[in-house]
Amino acid sequence: MSGVDGGKGQVIQRTAEAADELYRVRDTYFPKEPDEKISKLQSLADAALCLLDSLPPERESPSQRASYEFLRGKILDVFPDYRKEAEDHLSKAVKLNPSLADAWLSLGNCIWKKGDLSSAKNCFSLALSKSPNKKILCQLSMLERRMAQGTENQEQLVEESIRHAREAVALDIKDGNSWYNLGNACLTSFFVTGAWDHSKLHQSLKAYQNAEKDELMASSPDLFFNSATANKYLENYNRALRGFEAASLKDPGLKADEEVQKIINLLEKLESSIKGHFKAKRLASLASSLGDINLRSSHRKVSINALAEGLNKAVAVVAKILLFIKHESIAPLYYLACDSDQTCFILSVYGLHSDAVKEGDRVTLLEPCHRNIDFSWKEKHYQFKSIRVDFIQQILVNGKGPAPQHTIRSSIHAQHKA
Repeated sequence: MSGVDGGKGQVIQRTAEAADELYRVRDTYFPKEPDEKISKLQSLADAALCLLDSLPPERESPSQRASYEFLRGKILDVFPDYRKEAEDHLSKAVKLNPSLADAWLSLGNCIWKKGDLSSAKNCFSLALSKSPNKKILCQLSMLERRMAQGTENQEQLVEESIRHAREAVALDIKDGNSWYNLGNACLTSFFVTGAWDHSKLHQSLKAYQNAEKDELMASSPDLFFNSATANKYLENYNRALRGFEAASLKDPGLKADEEVQKIINLLEKLESSIKGHFKAKRLASLASSLGDINLRSSHRKVSINALAEGLNKAVAVVAKILLFIKHESIAPLYYLACDSDQTCFILSVYGLHSDAVKEGDRVTLLEPCHRNIDFSWKEKHYQFKSIRVDFIQQILVNGKGPAPQHTIRSSIHAQHKA
């Protein structure tokens, strides 16, 4: 290699390292004031471009020219808004060197910002047709979840997203970002399919736990936020609070502290309902009407105190709905209920409209999922029993299954880079 070519190679290498540092700052630096981050990125981007512009003016090979265009476009695209200049440079890079996978990745991300999702997907797919790439598979998986929002075939698109996320993990099972992306795909699937299939939540949590093993993910506030979201819907309130608090400390811009307050508000409502205003005579009267109920199924009728923690097969709890508990989130629905032993508990129901279950209704809870909530947070202790209904097949209302018009799908998605 000539001295000139060697000099060019060194400049390209140093610029590539500067670009990597630029993106590391983008992904790990979260000051209280967003403008501080933009200012820092601008300063680093200017320095990287200045370094790139120091390339010797002699004629470059197409490969070197492609690297130049790619790095310039990548540096310009570090900001959250779409920049046509970045797209122009990246487009030149892939024309000069169609095998440059990182350029296709950056071009797809750039085009995504301007809202052209199908063209962004084409970029990712073209790159993958040349060789497998975990970063591109993750971006394609993210894009498919974005494309799924508001479409009729959203379940299919989210399943494709999960498939591509699993392919990324298979390429490098130690890569935290790939595991994080798989967790987000499973979390989105939970909501897209109606916020009832909790196996998706367990899958997402397992993926997030694997992501946390990668030291590079330790500074990711989104990982903590989304893991906390999964824990919230699994009613692991203590873990959810810790996760949201950690996310808030890492990135105040996520407003995870608001999620902490929502959970605290919910817990206060649930506990105050349990301790509420129903007198013993009133409870006895309501509970007495439950004693003569005969189940038409093969399930054995039990009280909530006879339930084990978790899923209880082949049994059912018959209860009276005392109160609908209003709260800030879309799902689940929360009710105060009491069983034939006059034991009050919280009933959480997924996948049903609020009209499906009303105060005064008799509910039969088949194969109930039982939790005994008992923990302290910030010197405040929370303790109550709960039953969660994940599937509409798990609940009968006044002896009948819910009507089809009462089933709903919750339109919630994983937070931020989901």
